[in-house]
Amino acid sequence: MQYQVGKSGRIVVARFTDGEDIIGGVSDICRKENIRAAYFSIVGGIRRGRYVVGPESEDMPPVPVWRELSESHEATGFGTIFWYEDQPKLHFHGSYAKGDSVKGGCLREDSETFLVLEVVITEILDVNAVRELDPDSGMVLLTLRS
Repeated sequence: MQYQVGKSGRIVVARFTDGEDIIGGVSDICRKENIRAAYFSIVGGIRRGRYVVGPESEDMPPVPVWRELSESHEATGFGTIFWYEDQPKLHFHGSYAKGDSVKGGCLREDSETFLVLEVVITEILDVNAVRELDPDSGMVLLTLRS
């Protein structure tokens, strides 16, 4: 295990409206505000999204198992933001519910708001954290630099 101790910086409260891109919008905020490390929470509605529910097996590199949301769902979740090269890279796990059906997973693509979605981003200061390509997994993972 590795860790660093930082402190909270700015807090950004955002309201996404119907049809807006969630992942793209959070990334845009981080670019505009130069937020290099953060965590965020969401609550609200999601209309569409592609998410990963785990690898097919324990073999490396992992092969993701994809699922799709294709209609409105209630959504809540937590994520982190650290930069990979010159872009903010989000890692978000959420729960998505419609009626009695509840799904969960890592939202990665095609995220679209249904009606309204609230996002709270908390900047993390005084850490040296980025995402780097991990050769074993082929994934872009958190790296703590000294």
